[in-house]
Amino acid sequence: MGIVDGKIAIVTGAGRGVGRGEALELAAQGAVVVVNDPGGSSRGDGNDASPADETVALITAAGGRAVANYDDISSFDGAKGVIDQAIAEYGGLDIIVNNAGILRDAMITKMTETEFDSVINVHLKGTWNMTHHGCVYWQTESKAGRARRAAIVNTVSSAGLQGNIGQCNYGAAKAGIAALTVITSLEGSRYGVRANAVAPGGATRIVNESMPQIPIVEANEAGEEFQRLNPGNSAPMVVWLASDEAMMVSGQVFRAVGNGITHYQGWTLGATVENVVKGEPQRFDPARLTDTLAKNLFGLRPGGLQMNR
Repeated sequence: MGIVDGKIAIVTGAGRGVGRGEALELAAQGAVVVVNDPGGSSRGDGNDASPADETVALITAAGGRAVANYDDISSFDGAKGVIDQAIAEYGGLDIIVNNAGILRDAMITKMTETEFDSVINVHLKGTWNMTHHGCVYWQTESKAGRARRAAIVNTVSSAGLQGNIGQCNYGAAKAGIAALTVITSLEGSRYGVRANAVAPGGATRIVNESMPQIPIVEANEAGEEFQRLNPGNSAPMVVWLASDEAMMVSGQVFRAVGNGITHYQGWTLGATVENVVKGEPQRFDPARLTDTLAKNLFGLRPGGLQMNR
């Protein structure tokens, strides 16, 4: 018995790395898993059934239940195919883990439209595609009196939440997914759906492409031995968020790297300055904003050149 015993789960991008670790942990905790991965390169080129098949084989060898799916979730119809397979194969759906992703790094001035669009399509649009079709199913079930305790766990990144040079497409997609997560939690609460997001870490193909000095580690390689760069380390947090143990948590973003879990606070309002003249609110004079903002928002001296000590 595990904390997601009897749940029906989908994990996209589950053929390797972080997604594989999530699929393995879900199965180990009692869920049946649809392992989605078309098996393309880290840039999204090509197709290969073997990564998804290997993850399924690992799950079944450990006594779990899983089935492979090779649909492209960046396609609206492809994502629907993943949802439909879970329902046809196992009779329903409880969990979606959106993890599929590719990488096409370049500076803004060098990036092509194709490089930007392809990353947005897999990460952001793919997450929305899966969210849309999953929520349509869950809303329909709720209206029919069969509401499920459903959960979506999305994958974000510090590249989107804190920024990273050379990853404007990837970062924009991940920031968009964080916003999508919050909005999904607000809408989905009406029909029993929670949504949260996790920024994972590990020595994956995508990490290796941007930092070649870090060798790729697969989630199944470490076994019971803890390795800081094992991409399976974030899986326990993902599984917990997907479980009924986390029913009180929705619309939240976390970082789960190595042996640590951190709660992202997101865009929070800081200091405010108001323009009031003789007790009446007034529009700001742009020419006076430099000193006003320097002093009241950034703690700088007039002119904004020196930090106060």
